[in-house]
Amino acid sequence: MADPDVAPVLGLRERKKQRTRTTLINAAVELCDRQGFENTTVDQIAAVADVSPRTFSRYFATKEAVVLAIIDDVIEIVGAELRRQPADISHLEAIFLSHVHAFNATKSAPPTGLTEQRLLAAARIVASSPALIQASTRFRLDAVNSALVERMGTAPDDRRLQLVAAVWGAIVMCALADLGPSADWDTMTVDGIVSRIEAAYAQFLDVTADVKQLV
Repeated sequence: MADPDVAPVLGLRERKKQRTRTTLINAAVELCDRQGFENTTVDQIAAVADVSPRTFSRYFATKEAVVLAIIDDVIEIVGAELRRQPADISHLEAIFLSHVHAFNATKSAPPTGLTEQRLLAAARIVASSPALIQASTRFRLDAVNSALVERMGTAPDDRRLQLVAAVWGAIVMCALADLGPSADWDTMTVDGIVSRIEAAYAQFLDVTADVKQLV
C-alpha cells in the first residue's frame, strides 16, 4: 500500500517540474519573438527563466527543441480535434477542419491556454528561421499523426500516413510562404492565418480535381 505521506511530495515535485518547463518555454517565446531564433542562445533562455543552462538541458536537448514544444501545444489541440472529425470525409479534409477549428478556438481561449497571441508568436518565430521551418515540417509521430494512425487504421510506418502528412505540410507551407520576417506581423491575426490556409486548401482541391485513381 502506498504511503499517504509520499503522494503529496511527488505531486509537488511534478508541479514544480511543469512550472519550470513552462517558464523555459515562455522565456524562449519572449526572446525568440523579440530578437529572432538565430540570435537567441540557450544561455539567454536559461537566464531569463532564472535557471542554469544545465537545468535547461534536463528539459530540452536543444534550443530548437524548446521552440518545437510551443508547436507541440498547437499539435496536441489539433490532434484532439482530428479525433472528433466524422469518418465519412477524407483524411485531408479532416486535418484541414481540425486546424481551422483549433486555430479559431484560440480567440476565446483562457489566458493559461493556447491563446491567439501565443499562436501568432509561434507562427512568427517559426517563419523567421529556415531551420525551424524544416524542423517543424519533418515527419514525426506527433499528436496529429497519432490520431491519423487511428483514423486510417494503419501502422505508424505506413507510407500512406507519411504521404498524407507530407501533402498537408505542403499545403500549410504554401499558405504561409509569404509570412517571413518581412511580413506585417503587427496587423496579422488568427483570422488572417486561417484565411490563407483555407485559400491554399481550396487551390489544392482545384488542381487535384481531375486526378484519377489508377486501376
